[in-house]
Amino acid sequence: MRRLKALIYAWISERYMHGCSNYNSLQIRKGCRSKAQSRAIFAKNGVPHARGLIFFWPWRAHKFAKQHGFPLVVKPNVSGYSRGSYFPINRYGELHKAIFWAKVWWPVTVIEQYLKGANYRVLATGHGLVSVIRRYPPSVTGNGKDSIATLIDNENNIRREMKLHPTIFPIAKSAQVIKHLKKQTLTLDSVPAQGKQVELFHRVALAPGGVIETIDQNTIAEDNRTLFMEVVKMFGANVLGIDVIFEQGIEISHKQQKCIFIEVNSRPYLKMHYYPRYGEVEDFSASLAELDELDISDKDIF
Repeated sequence: MRRLKALIYAWISERYMHGCSNYNSLQIRKGCRSKAQSRAIFAKNGVPHARGLIFFWPWRAHKFAKQHGFPLVVKPNVSGYSRGSYFPINRYGELHKAIFWAKVWWPVTVIEQYLKGANYRVLATGHGLVSVIRRYPPSVTGNGKDSIATLIDNENNIRREMKLHPTIFPIAKSAQVIKHLKKQTLTLDSVPAQGKQVELFHRVALAPGGVIETIDQNTIAEDNRTLFMEVVKMFGANVLGIDVIFEQGIEISHKQQKCIFIEVNSRPYLKMHYYPRYGEVEDFSASLAELDELDISDKDIF
């Protein structure tokens, strides 16, 4: 049976988690799988996080929205790579659609308050930060001459020249991009003014064309650094990918601004850290070498 589980887990890892690390025990991974588990530990330890609700029946989400208002985020209770996540949700029609599509991924669903701000992935151990990146949704910047369609082509050419593919995806002129532009009274033929940034989709995930920026760790507020390391210890993990949003930025203490810890990833996707669209490529091989020395007997069991 153990051999069978190992084979199944190997297939899952290759099919759905290629490029993800595997430095935590099965017990730790089980404790990090759902958003509910993360939120419970955040609440117990006083870590700032969004008020939220785990639900199966949609009427409970509707009641949560009436009580707490918009904007909101809806996502599967178990997922990865932002699959099935929808935000920001600003009205009931969007909420109902998001619930339906989130449940395609997982029947038990999460609704949470949404914070607009800077979105980060912090790769941390209990004694230090390995790598910190900021994540951006797909966008282009106007030059006053070219259409959005041409700007997308130019951006994709830059990504190609930087050899970011296939980890960082090209931006597609898809139906979802056209729909997102329409909400801004724009089309692919619109010509944005010089310096105007146009968001092409709301998600910071890589699949729709999102990009990352490496963050100089010397700029991070000291008590933010300390809190990241404490979060790793709260979960008893060797390393975690911590997803967090700061209203103003990671350079300012979480005590001086709104801040939401979203979730932790026990098998963080390391590959994207090597392909920044902005900032320098980091060398954190020494930290990974230390993690490689760990003896984790059940690392191949799901």
